[in-house]
Amino acid sequence: MSSELPDRIGEGLTVLFCGINPGMTAATSGHHFVSRSNRFWRVLHRAGFTPMEISPEQDRRILDYGYGLTTVVQRPTASADQLSPHEFATAAAQFRQKIARHAPRFVAFLGKPAYAALSGRREIAWGRQTEPMEGSIVWVLPNPSGRNRAFSLDGLVDAYRPLHLATVR
Repeated sequence: MSSELPDRIGEGLTVLFCGINPGMTAATSGHHFVSRSNRFWRVLHRAGFTPMEISPEQDRRILDYGYGLTTVVQRPTASADQLSPHEFATAAAQFRQKIARHAPRFVAFLGKPAYAALSGRREIAWGRQTEPMEGSIVWVLPNPSGRNRAFSLDGLVDAYRPLHLATVR
């Protein structure tokens, strides 16, 4: 049983989707967004990124479409609010190196906390950000967790679709 969630990352990615950190279920299973309440895979499909909904157990298939998956902080927790500011600060350099090494066209943060910690900004709007990160265009998207009650499934799809449209331009 693993306690670290492996990246699904490769060269030439269009988008690298960055979760805050692995949930306990994801870390145990070794698959991203595996919790039954997480809406990531459904949103990705409905927003146009994939022609069909990928199952969490087949998360490696996301690479076939030019997308990748990683987390900013590697330590699994039951809830992202269990992470300390120090953990984000410690993870920042390694995360930035990963972005520089793989050079995705876009980096999409799923939720504001990790991007806020890495950028030092407090006020962050959803969508495309003005400052690139290691040469990649940055987007901040709502977290697809089932715990994120501020966004319905349709609201998430509406938030993710502009990034998909930007990738095909």
